[in-house]
Amino acid sequence: MKSIKFSRSPLLSERLPPWRQRLMLVVLLGAFVTLIARSLYLQGFNNEFLGDKGRARFERVIDISATRGRITDRNGDVLAVSTPVRSIWAIPEDAQLAPAQVRSLAALLEMDVREINNKLASEREFVYVKRQLPPELADRVTALKLPGIHQKNEYRRYYPSGEVMAHMLGFTGIEDAGQEGIELAFNSHLSGKAGSRRVIKDRRGNVVEDVESIHPPQEGRDIVLAMDSKVQYLAYSYLKQALEENRAKAGGVVVLDAQSGEILALANLPTYNPNNRVRLVGAQLRNRALTDSFEPGSTMKPFTAALALEKGKVRFDTPIQTAPGKMTIGSATISDAHVHGMLTVAQVIQKSSNIGAAKLALSMTPQEMWTMFDSLGFGAPLKLGFPGEVGGRLRPAKTWRPIEQATMSYGHGIAVTLIQLARAYLVFARDGELVPISLARVDTPPVNGKQVFSAQTAREVRAMLEMAVLPGGTAPKAQISGYRVAGKTGTSLKIEGGAYVNKYVASFVGFAPASDPRLIVAVMIDEPSNGKYYGGDVAAPVFAQVMAGSLRTLGIAPDAPLKPLLMTSVEPVREEM
Repeated sequence: MKSIKFSRSPLLSERLPPWRQRLMLVVLLGAFVTLIARSLYLQGFNNEFLGDKGRARFERVIDISATRGRITDRNGDVLAVSTPVRSIWAIPEDAQLAPAQVRSLAALLEMDVREINNKLASEREFVYVKRQLPPELADRVTALKLPGIHQKNEYRRYYPSGEVMAHMLGFTGIEDAGQEGIELAFNSHLSGKAGSRRVIKDRRGNVVEDVESIHPPQEGRDIVLAMDSKVQYLAYSYLKQALEENRAKAGGVVVLDAQSGEILALANLPTYNPNNRVRLVGAQLRNRALTDSFEPGSTMKPFTAALALEKGKVRFDTPIQTAPGKMTIGSATISDAHVHGMLTVAQVIQKSSNIGAAKLALSMTPQEMWTMFDSLGFGAPLKLGFPGEVGGRLRPAKTWRPIEQATMSYGHGIAVTLIQLARAYLVFARDGELVPISLARVDTPPVNGKQVFSAQTAREVRAMLEMAVLPGGTAPKAQISGYRVAGKTGTSLKIEGGAYVNKYVASFVGFAPASDPRLIVAVMIDEPSNGKYYGGDVAAPVFAQVMAGSLRTLGIAPDAPLKPLLMTSVEPVREEM
């Protein structure tokens, strides 16, 4: 077959039908008109659509962080403040880094190379590489000029007092929101509200134009606490010393202003450093003064005596027979460690007789005692707004058996927190009046107090509590040179698995100057294990140290001659358990 050139192909001589030419012309003209109409519609009538699409590629609404409010003590000393930090973030799609670049970034951030690669392999549009870096370190990362890697301004909380105030202040999380303590309790007050602004960014995420401010940030408000940082340091230091000397498991100290109800100090051990929480464990977090309840032991006896006085069952000097040192109630027997014989009501408190306290309790009805305990705030949280606060344990009066009523008179069968116990002693320091206590500074004296006992009853019990710290009482180690002191020891066995075990809680609560009480100090030492466990030996010395330092720090005038303390060579009377 002869080959035929393409230019001479017979197909080229064929003519198309006229209708096909016209059809193609109509189609092309129609498409052209459609494009013109669509263009006019989008650019002339519905131009917002294209504008939105354009802005979506370059405009961004970014948050403007609000500075968290400061926390200060009553004298203006800063306890918590937000410091500027920066966070490194990435756009994974843009962050196409060479292996050498990833290694350089990992070395600066002290991160594993695989961790960074995993973050940059994310399908998300935005990932944090590492947060809360010092500004100088973030600048070094920026100097690497890595594609898709950016930085953001943030804030990090700093606590100048470290572990001394950790339980009271708490801390914030990575998003600068309160997680524990005051930071959590007053989070809405401190945090403020973030603002926002609209900006234009280039493809690398750099802001090239600030378009407008949408919402200005509302800065967080400051909080002035009732706490005094100097008193807090005294409480923390002496508590730490006591735990080391007595090889104790834990402990707490609360200092209250008896006139205003303000919490001047609240220290717990073990504690933690809120600025470095890498190895933080749960036991360190517990604010034991508010979250842990314990049987208070003999620190409850003054309330039993006060109720008996108030009901007219006894007088200050009414004799009570405590011999032979044992008392059987039903199938149970309670006892005193020593046979005291005939004691007055005042001496029952001074010598801390279980028999005397039980006889006072059994002269009243269970409902009368329950009402008194309830009026003092036992059995329910104090509603300070502090996270984790518990109410202790106070069973309904109708469930009490006689033996339980007797043991509650000296602090067994009832559980309280240290903050509840400290607050309850306000009734003896304020002539029978109980007022709310406050975490924040109080500028005017409280006027919404509740009269639990008469002023006469409170003064008589105050005199008994003064006797308890003198020779012949259970706490001569609580005395302070130059000041009259009143207070009561407590020693109780711990309950584990529903049964008492050979572990102790030693406590002391007292106030000074006794002539015009200004401060209340409550001390609790959990499981002392260095040979001594009585409240008079373990907790009373801590009270004396904290109280003496606090009185002098606050400039409270002495109310007693400066003379040697009336310490005798004999051991203090042991409180009964």
